[in-house]
Amino acid sequence: MKILIIHNKYRNLGGEDIAVDNEVQFLQKHFEVKTLYFSNNSTNLISSITSILFNRNRKVVNLVKKEINNFKPDYVYIHNTWFFVSLGVFTYLKKNKINTLIKLHNFRYDCTRSYLLKNHLKGKRFCNACGITETRAVIFNKYFEESFLKSFFIIKYGKKYFRILNDSFLKILVLTDFHRNYLINLGIDSKKIFTFPNKIHEQSIKFNKTNDNYIVYAGRISEEKGVEDLIKSFKLSNLQEFKLKIVGEGPKYQYLESKYSNESIQFLGLLTNHETLELISNSICVVTATKLLEGQPTLLCEASILGVPSVFPKTGGIEEFFPENYQLAFNQFEYEDLVNKLNKLNDRKHLVNVGPENKKYIREYLNEKKLIINIESILNDH
Repeated sequence: MKILIIHNKYRNLGGEDIAVDNEVQFLQKHFEVKTLYFSNNSTNLISSITSILFNRNRKVVNLVKKEINNFKPDYVYIHNTWFFVSLGVFTYLKKNKINTLIKLHNFRYDCTRSYLLKNHLKGKRFCNACGITETRAVIFNKYFEESFLKSFFIIKYGKKYFRILNDSFLKILVLTDFHRNYLINLGIDSKKIFTFPNKIHEQSIKFNKTNDNYIVYAGRISEEKGVEDLIKSFKLSNLQEFKLKIVGEGPKYQYLESKYSNESIQFLGLLTNHETLELISNSICVVTATKLLEGQPTLLCEASILGVPSVFPKTGGIEEFFPENYQLAFNQFEYEDLVNKLNKLNDRKHLVNVGPENKKYIREYLNEKKLIINIESILNDH
């Protein structure tokens, strides 16, 4: 079977780009796969403007058409289309009755389908899909905090994108059953939604255990990721002999570093993926206090593959990647519960079992043979 994969890479390399690359490597073992990658760093100003203004890009459609004519795929498999690829490609695929898959890695489609902030928040003060907060003086749904214009165009895009998701001509892949049920609750036909998690590749990591007891957070340093709440909880815990090592950058990096950096709370900035994995492999635990609905948590899955325990909030589909009744999961936003879970890290006898159990579970859950059977059933479902 032939699969053509289309993906619009992000301006800065992110988790979704890595997930797409990993999935391409995985699918290439079992199918004939070709890729069409695009970037928002394009120097073609006219095409970029056209993509943003009209939600279509003739240059992209022509390239897709040419590749389809040459490669003759059984399926076109689409990941991100914002903004250069745009949405005109779906019009072409539907018109020509080409089998189409789309994979949703986040919840942006639900956050960008209204110009009104109140419709976005749906009566809540905080959107745990994207992190936007209620501002009583603001009416417009300013999805991008730094730009009204950019927010206007992504909502214009988002409204059309959601109509495309509702169209019966394509199948939707999501990372978790939680996300599948989320879409069903929005009125999308359950028969066209399939759960297909990302394959995580095991890497050869140097294991060099030291007496330096530490836990790791790796990711975006921002309000919605709950990094400051994590730091405060760590300071309230009984982990006096532990260090908290924070990897990554983001809008709150400088503020948090200047306020909290000390011998026990270390800000390491950006590291390579391999450097991060080495850091995790020698840690006691990885931890996140995200305030969002997360899809497939790459940090936690990679930790499990390395046999390292995780502390995380019960949110979105995270729990699907861990054994049932996992003891280190805390109730989201209940930071006293987070402190209690952190204190459990002092029980080394308990931790000895947690890491190996997580490793066994994630290997079975993301078993290559199991995933192939899953995707083959999806592709053959008509």
